[in-house]
Amino acid sequence: MSASQTSPATAATGDDVPTLLVKIFGKDRPGITAGLFDTLAAFAVDVVDIEQVVTRGRITLCALVTAPSGGGPMEGELRATVHSWADSLHLQAEIISGRGDNRPRGTGRSHVTVLGHPLTAESTAAIAARITGTGGNIDRIFRLAKYPVTAVEFAVSGTETESLRTALAMEAAARGVDVAVVAAGLQRRAQRLIVMDVDSTLIQDEVIELFAAHAGCEAEVAEITAQAMRGELDFEQSLHARVALLAGLDESVVDKVRAEVRLTPGARTLIRTLKRLGYQVGVVSGGFTQVTDDLRERLGLDFASANTLEVVDGRLTGRVTGEIVDRAGKARLLRRFAAEAGVPLAQTVAIGDGANDLDMLNAAGLGVAFNAKPVVREAAHTAVNVPFLDTVLYLLGVTREEVEAANTHE
Repeated sequence: MSASQTSPATAATGDDVPTLLVKIFGKDRPGITAGLFDTLAAFAVDVVDIEQVVTRGRITLCALVTAPSGGGPMEGELRATVHSWADSLHLQAEIISGRGDNRPRGTGRSHVTVLGHPLTAESTAAIAARITGTGGNIDRIFRLAKYPVTAVEFAVSGTETESLRTALAMEAAARGVDVAVVAAGLQRRAQRLIVMDVDSTLIQDEVIELFAAHAGCEAEVAEITAQAMRGELDFEQSLHARVALLAGLDESVVDKVRAEVRLTPGARTLIRTLKRLGYQVGVVSGGFTQVTDDLRERLGLDFASANTLEVVDGRLTGRVTGEIVDRAGKARLLRRFAAEAGVPLAQTVAIGDGANDLDMLNAAGLGVAFNAKPVVREAAHTAVNVPFLDTVLYLLGVTREEVEAANTHE
C-alpha cells in the first residue's frame, strides 16, 4: 500500500478499530514469522503491533492486526486458516477479538536493570511487586545477559524515575541483588563519557599499598587507607601521611609496582566495548600518575589524572607535587573531562568505591558504586556488588551479545 493510500480499517482511529490479537506458541524454527504474516496477508489486514520472543527454543509470537473487512464471515475464515496453518507446523494458535491498539503507557518511563548472581525467583518477585507498589506498570521484560551475571531489564511506565529508584534501592539491598533505575529516552544511549576511580575499581589493588610493601610499611599505610575510604579521615591529610612513609624508596620501584597491578575482572572488556561503541573513557585517582599514565597507555584511555609522587635524585621524597586529586578534585576533573569531550554532564557515568568518590558519583548523570563501602552504596544512584566491572555495561542497556560483537576481532 502506498503512503497516499489508506485502508478502511486504518482510516478509523483508536478504540474504534476492530482488531485481532493473534498469538502463536511452539517449537521455534526458521520461517514461522514469515509464514504467519503470509497467511494473514490473504485477508488484507494491517499490522498494528508485533512482539516475538524465543526462550530455550520455544517461540511466542504475538501479532495485533486489524480485523478483515467483510465482518464475521471473513474473520471466521481468517481464524480457521490461521489455526490450520499452525496445526500443520505443530504450533498452537490463539486469536482474541477486541478493539483498538494497546492501552497508552503511563507517564513517567524508566528502565530498571536487575543483576543477580544468581537471580532468584524470590528476588524477581519482590522487585516486580515493589514496582507495582509504586504505581508502575511493567510493559516489557527481556534478558540482557546470562553471564557473568544474569541481567534482566524491565521497561516500566506510570511512575517517576526518582521515586522508583528510591523504592527499589531498599528492596535490592534486602534481597541481595543490584538494581539500576534510569529514565527512558534517547539520553540513555547518548551517554558518551565514562569516568572511573582506579584503586579497587579499575584495578584490584590500592597502589599506595603496593609501594608500601616495597618500603616495609604496608600495615601502617593500609590502616590509614581504610580509614580514609570509610570517610573517617580527611583525604588530603591521609594522603600526605601515607606518602611520607615512602620517603627514600628508589625510583626503580615504580616499574615493579606497575607490573604488580591487577586489573579488575571485566575491566578490559568494559573499556574495549565502550571505545568501540563510541564512548570516551577516563580515570581519576587519588593514587599516582606513575601508575595511571601507564594504564592510560595500556588501555587506550582518553583521560587520566592523579597525584604525582615527587622524585629527586632517583628517590621518592615522601611528598606529592601539583594539584591534589581528592574528593572535590575528582568531581572537578569529571566536569573538566566532560567539557573537553563535549559531553553534557547529564550524559556522563562515574564509577567508584570509596568515600572520596562521592562528589564525582553525585555530579555524574549516573553514579555507580562498585563493590563499595556502605556509605557510598547508600549515596550513589545505583550499586554493583559483583566482582565483574563489565557488568556496568548492562546498566547502560548494552546486551551481552553486543559486548561479544564489539570484541569479535580481539
